[in-house]
This record gives sequence, structure tokens and C-alpha cells, in this order.
Amino acid sequence: MAVYTEVSDEELVAFVDGYDIGEVVSCKGIAEGIENTNYLIRTRGGTFILTLYEKRVKAEDLPFFLGLMDHLAGKGIPCPTPLRSRDGDLFRPLCGRPAALVTFLDGMWPRRIKPEHCAGLGAALAHLHLAGADFYLSRPNDLSVASWRPLLEASLAHADEVASGLGEELERELSELESAWSATEGLPRGVVHADLFPDNVFFVGEMLSGLIDFYFACNDVFAYDLAICLNAWCFEGDRSFNITKAHRLLTSYRKVRDFSGDELAALPLMARGSALRFLLTRLYDWMNTPQGALVTPKDPLEYLAKLRFHQGVRGPAAYGLE
Repeated sequence: MAVYTEVSDEELVAFVDGYDIGEVVSCKGIAEGIENTNYLIRTRGGTFILTLYEKRVKAEDLPFFLGLMDHLAGKGIPCPTPLRSRDGDLFRPLCGRPAALVTFLDGMWPRRIKPEHCAGLGAALAHLHLAGADFYLSRPNDLSVASWRPLLEASLAHADEVASGLGEELERELSELESAWSATEGLPRGVVHADLFPDNVFFVGEMLSGLIDFYFACNDVFAYDLAICLNAWCFEGDRSFNITKAHRLLTSYRKVRDFSGDELAALPLMARGSALRFLLTRLYDWMNTPQGALVTPKDPLEYLAKLRFHQGVRGPAAYGLE
């Protein structure tokens, strides 16, 4: 269950009254999601998602997140469109938290990922990267390489309780990535989603219908966003890499926005970096989530297996590319 903040009927009605969407017909909490509180709201004017932003989302970042969604939706990207209140605001206070209403998207995220899903994702990600080129705001990636050592140091004392020798292995990998990461500075960059896991992508059948949850979006290297998707979509339940899915994802992407030679060469490094980033955040949550919390922390060892795979990659052929 991920409804952290309960909203009373009276508070909900008063909040929705600030928008031109009619009176509330129904409201239901959404259990999925780990960062914010979400409700499915039906009014006389349609169906919407109400999000209350909890501790991990900073109010000062909301103009970027919500403005980006508004910008991308206007460019034809299938993402939720934030509603403006009668006063023109994209977010307003509710129950002591900033809150926003966005349009509802049809579709479901794929529980069993097929190569066709990966192909749709690749094309949609390329369109997103192109559509964000003229977005007027920017935001640094708070979870890029500079943040990884503090995360590791916060978990290092107990890392070997998760897996024997894990702390030493992560220290060695992080040192290598810190040394190599400067080579990424000249790569094409712009607005990236940075969290396009399967539960953030909706499909109707095998047709992609929506991209959601832009609350890690930032400005970074496009190839890094692709690498996040490789890690999230192209490994099987037994942690083996599916080259067919990777091939479909990457070739569909490059039909919309082609890679430079430098991007291709950097893809293994980007994949290692994104695997380490999610390993470290999962490890931190594994160590610091109290018993009885509403959300069960995810297994960091899943991303250790992915990291080890990418460490052995010597070129783009391992990802199904020429």
C-alpha cells in the first residue's frame, strides 16, 4: 500500500473545487508506487490522478516536473497533462503537502515483457528526448555519479550482510566509474526521464499508450537514459540478459533519433553506471527502511547481477547492435 496521506472527503471536495472539472463523483487510493500518494479521482468532467508529493519530491522541483509534463504532452508525447487551477497554478497545498491533478491515461504496465514492448519503449524514449530539446527549464541529475559515493558510504558498514564481499566489490566498481565518467561529458544530452521502469510505461495490448512518473526527470546524457531502460527491460527473471529485447529497444530508438559513434562506444559504461546507481539506492533503502514500513524495499542483488553482466561487455554487439 502506498497511500501515505489520507485525504478526507471535505478536504478533497475543497481542493477539486479550485479546478474547472466539476464535482467529485468518486475517489480511490492507488496502491502502486513508492514515492508519492496517488488517488484515482472521477468528477463530472472526467477521470484524473491526484498526487500528493511526499518527502522525496521537493516542492522547488515541481515547476520542472509538472512543466515538463505539460511541455511534452503539448508535443504529442503520451504522458499525463497537469491541470491548472482557476488561479493558474500547476500545484496547490493539500493536507500539508503540495498536490497536483493530472489527466488519466488508459493502459496497463506489462507484467510479462515482450520484445514488442521494448520496441515501443525505444521509439517513445527517442521521441521524448527530441521533444524535450526546447523545454525552458533544466534540472541537474541529483542521482548521478557525484551522489553514488555518499550512498555507498552510508551503506558500507553492513553491505557484506547482504552479500559476502559486496562492500569491496562496490568500492572497486565505483572508483573505476568515477575515473571513467568524465568521458561522458561530450555526449549528446538533454531532458531524460531517468526512471522508465516497466511500471512507468502503459500499453494497450502491445501498443504503448503512456509514459508516467516524471519525478526523477532531469538533464543528463541520452545514452544514460537508454542504459536505464536496458537494465529495467532486457533482463529475465533468472537475471539473464535478453539480447533480442535489447536489439528491439535500441534499433527502434535509433530509427527516431540515431546514435553517434561516441554514444555507441559509451553504452557499456552507461549501463554499468545506471546499474550501480539503482544498486546503491536499493542497498541504502534495504538498510534503512524500518520493519513494518508500507513499502517493501527492492532486492539490491538484482542489480548486482546486471552490473556484473555489463562489466564483461566489450562493445555494442553484446546489446544486439552492429
